[in-house]
Amino acid sequence: MPCCADRSSVAAALLLWSALSTAQGVPALDERQAVIDSQAVVGSVPPDFRLRDERERPIRLADYRGKPLLVSFVYTGCFTVCPTQTRSLHEAVRGLDRMLGPHQFNVVSIGFNQPVDSPLSMRAFAAQQRIDHANWRFLSPSGDDVAAMTRAYGFSYVRTPAGFDHVVGVTVLDAQGRIHGQVYGDRLTAEALGVPLRELVLATPMTGAVPSLEELIDRVRILCTVYDADTGQYRYDWKLILEIIGGLGFFGTVAVYLGREWRMQRRQRGGRHVAASP
Repeated sequence: MPCCADRSSVAAALLLWSALSTAQGVPALDERQAVIDSQAVVGSVPPDFRLRDERERPIRLADYRGKPLLVSFVYTGCFTVCPTQTRSLHEAVRGLDRMLGPHQFNVVSIGFNQPVDSPLSMRAFAAQQRIDHANWRFLSPSGDDVAAMTRAYGFSYVRTPAGFDHVVGVTVLDAQGRIHGQVYGDRLTAEALGVPLRELVLATPMTGAVPSLEELIDRVRILCTVYDADTGQYRYDWKLILEIIGGLGFFGTVAVYLGREWRMQRRQRGGRHVAASP
């Protein structure tokens, strides 16, 4: 019974807060317009903003071109949504590393509450969420750039008495720095992010005129993985792998047969030419 009473109290408090917020005109995010704005930037290339990472090192967003990039906007004073989203993104990134291979994409978390979200605050936030990933940086923009940057990425937010009401999700950029899409939600999964990233990694040109063995293996690994909803991770599709091996074996056998036939016919033509000579 006490449990039910507690739940009733919480529900009543939430309803009261909602009523007071509406009555007093507390700012709130227009969710419909926020989604429209976030979709409107898909296909665009955001300007090259300058930021500082969690170690105070200067960095430009253009430095990340050449690989797909995941961009997440957070504010370090958040104790609910931002930490939850960041931790779920971390789990998703770990799963994507297993599917795509390490170093196939980059991740940045950008603190939009300036000057509070300083490099020191971003470093502390990363430590609190236990994020230690080689390709993940926590960045602080200039306060003068926040409005233009968030607008360029389709990120909407409204300051409220409790902090900020903002869009929750991740912006996915391709290797050329173009916004490929938006993935919404505070509980991000490898499945949701894996769909656009898989497309982008496979579309990224291999380095050099002749791809290395490591690059070829990475491409095959990407093609041969499927999402397992039971474990929440990507796993190898052994049926597909066997089909690929069987196909390669078939074409290899055909190539060997054709090669032998070509050499045999060449020898026969050479023999006839010698026999016909005076």
